[in-house]
Amino acid sequence: MTSQTITAATAGTWQLGDLTVNRIGFGAMRLPQQGAALRADAVPSDRERSIAVLRRAVELGVNHIDTAAFYFSPLRSANELINRALAPYADDLVITTKVGPTRAPTGEWGTHARTPAELRGQVEENLRQLGRDHLDVVNLRIVGSDSIAERFGALAELREAGLIRHLGLSNVGVGHLAEALAIAPVVCVQNPYGIGAPAAQEEMLRLCGERGIAFVPFYAIAGAGREGGASGTDSEEVLAVARAHGVSAAQVRLAWTLSRGPHVLAIPGTGNPDHLLDNVAAGGLRLTEDELARLAAPHAS
Repeated sequence: MTSQTITAATAGTWQLGDLTVNRIGFGAMRLPQQGAALRADAVPSDRERSIAVLRRAVELGVNHIDTAAFYFSPLRSANELINRALAPYADDLVITTKVGPTRAPTGEWGTHARTPAELRGQVEENLRQLGRDHLDVVNLRIVGSDSIAERFGALAELREAGLIRHLGLSNVGVGHLAEALAIAPVVCVQNPYGIGAPAAQEEMLRLCGERGIAFVPFYAIAGAGREGGASGTDSEEVLAVARAHGVSAAQVRLAWTLSRGPHVLAIPGTGNPDHLLDNVAAGGLRLTEDELARLAAPHAS
């Protein structure tokens, strides 16, 4: 596949409610800084380069961008970069954001928003930063196993008020999904997932597929590296498949993730134009049944 034919549409599409998105999207977490993401001492990224990456992503057919108001470094905010690069927004561009975590302007993490007023404040901050009058999708991101009914109910009220179009969940368990569905429709679940994922995440992937809910893995490439990015210590199984196709290990990990179901979306993030091209190209990589089985084995992670 040449760079002229690489497009995010190659991986197919899925519906987030009434919004159609290509299954290869873009995660904005890494845009505001160099190196590891979400650190108080992060080095700001090159602003023009980050803006160029966003515009190139859209040129390549990406129409699903994942962001959050707490994605920032000194001098840089992911939402501000998106606003600067892409506004006025194309009609088919879907921007998904998340609320819950709080960060001080200095970058230190605080407690999660829990009250309706706190969550509304975070929704309004995303609206302001993105320059929107409504948010396409808002995910409630949580930590822990306690009830989310009050928090999700508060977001459902903002949906009814027209500030939010669709609702999703992030970093949740099966019980949370059931709790949320009793309150309002859920269009997506964002959870950590990739090669070697634990059984609990496989179960969530299956449940989402049965209910027509998008399953949107994060850290599909980074794995245990999380905010720090891929560790570069891929298994021999991943490396062997990569060699067989003449692609990178990261592309194999993305292709495997997308193979897990038509409802699985990918949101790989990068501030590197070359990595962006590779990530989008992974949507066209087709692995054999034997390769998929080898990569699903416990020792392949």
